[in-house]
Parts: sequence; C-alpha cells; structure tokens
Amino acid sequence: MKKVEFSKEDLKKKASLATSKGNSFLNEFKKFIMRGNVVDMAVGVIIGAAFGAIITAFTDDFINPLINGIGGASIAGKIKIYGDQYLNWGHFLTAVINFLINAFVLFLVLKTFNKIMSIGKKEEEKEKKETKSAEVILLEEIRDLLKNK
Repeated sequence: MKKVEFSKEDLKKKASLATSKGNSFLNEFKKFIMRGNVVDMAVGVIIGAAFGAIITAFTDDFINPLINGIGGASIAGKIKIYGDQYLNWGHFLTAVINFLINAFVLFLVLKTFNKIMSIGKKEEEKEKKETKSAEVILLEEIRDLLKNK
C-alpha cells in the first residue's frame, strides 16, 4: 500500500477550501430561510396548527355534545373486535368532522380574501383609467389624428 503525504501548505489550502465551501453552503441556506416565501409558509403552518386546535376544541366541546343530544348516540363509540382490540369509530368520526369544518372555514376565508382582492383590483383599474397624464392624453390625440388622415 502506498503512503500519501501532504505538505503543510496543501493541508492549509484544503482546509480553507472546505471552510469556504461550508460558508458558501451556510450563506445559501441563510438566503433560502430569509426569503419571504419560506417565512410566510412557516407562519402559515404555525397558525394552521393553532387553528386546528381551535377546530378540535369546537368539535369536542360543541359539535359532539349536539350530536349526542340529538341522536342520543355516543360520538366516542367503540366496537370490540376481539380481546382488548377495538374499532374506535367515534374518534374517526370526530376527525372527519374536524376536517370538514377546517375545509369549510378555509373555503370561506379564501372566498372572502379573493373577493376583497378583486375589489382592490377593480379600484386600481378605475384609478388608472381616470388618472391619465397630460403626455398620455396628448399622445392619444396625436394617434387619433394620424388615424384620421
């Protein structure tokens, strides 16, 4: 087997190259993290998790008692399969109700957001049409005169 030896200069060059690559990687990662999209997404995930907890509490504290009161059925029902094994259908039903409530509320929020955004766009378009500069008006008049000749 052949023994490979490196000089001190070679080792210093390799160490500085590794350090610069590491710094480059960290800088790139820092740029990625600080972009607006990533930060917005992180905030959305955190708020979504908190909102999920609110929906779960709403379902457990309001929806389930209403279902129990109306139908008299226990929403926390279990079916014994064998031994100590159960099908926990009540928990599954609660998760489905939570999902439907989350989806419905998200639908309403997005619908409202889109409506507000479209109102803002319509107002911006009106303002653009109404506020023409003197230069634009003059150029339009010149264009119209050239068309008529």
